[in-house]
Formats: sequence, C-alpha cells, structure tokens
Amino acid sequence: MASDEVYAQISPPVKPSAIALGTFFTHTASLGILAPLFGDTYHRAQAANSKEEFIKSKEAAGAAAAWGSSLAGSAVQTYGVAALINATGTLSYKGAAYLGTLIFFASSAPGFVSQIFAEKRPLDTVAVGAVSRIFETVGLSLFLTWWGTRTHPFN
Repeated sequence: MASDEVYAQISPPVKPSAIALGTFFTHTASLGILAPLFGDTYHRAQAANSKEEFIKSKEAAGAAAAWGSSLAGSAVQTYGVAALINATGTLSYKGAAYLGTLIFFASSAPGFVSQIFAEKRPLDTVAVGAVSRIFETVGLSLFLTWWGTRTHPFN
C-alpha cells in the first residue's frame, strides 16, 4: 500500500475550504459562550494605565489562551464532522440534520442530562448551552453539506 493510501485510511480527506469556513462557523458559535470572558477582559484593558501593562497582564494571557484553544477546537470539530459526512456519504440536508443530531446526542446530551438532574442547574442556563451546542453540531453539519466537503467530486 502506498503511503498516500495509508494516510487516506487514517484521516479521510476533507476540502480545505470546508475546514476553514466550518472553523469560522463553529468558532463564531463558541464565542457566544466565551463572550463574557472577552467582555470582562476588554473592560480591564480600558481600565489599564497603558497597552503594555494590559498585554503583560494575566487577563490578556487567559483571553488569548481561551481564544486560541477555542479556534483549535473549532477546527478539529469541523474536520471530524466533515470527515463523518464524507464517510457516511451524506448528501442531503435531511441526512446532515440526522447526522448532526446524532453527534449532539453522542457528545453533549449526557452532560445536559447531568446538569439538569445531578447538578440541578437552572433550566434557562442549560437551555442556552444546549442551543449553542445544537448550532455547533446540527448547524455545522447542514452548513458543511451546503458548502461541500469532498476533495474530489467522485469521492
């Protein structure tokens, strides 16, 4: 087996533009969750005596780390969803919605059930998180199906 064939078996090919746009899509949804962190950081930056003082602060480092890890996580999630779309041969929006829903159930639903019953978190808080995760899973699947994920039209 050629090394390209082995690589294709380990990591399914996905159109690079789908990864880039899907990362932006998912990262935008994730920022809805991280917005309070960035909002507080922005206000601290305004209160700092100088830009240099803020850049050296722990708040700036924390915000940069959160943003970077969110961006990297968005890229990995996008690749995974796109690879699943390709591997399952999903071509329709209905199929993409089913696939995104299954991804949501597998990855997020157990945490939400735990938040409701074990941790007894307020339902409105849990609902906001659930809507965000549905956007990141079902929405991403639909978006990637619309954009296209295959590197070659016959794959």
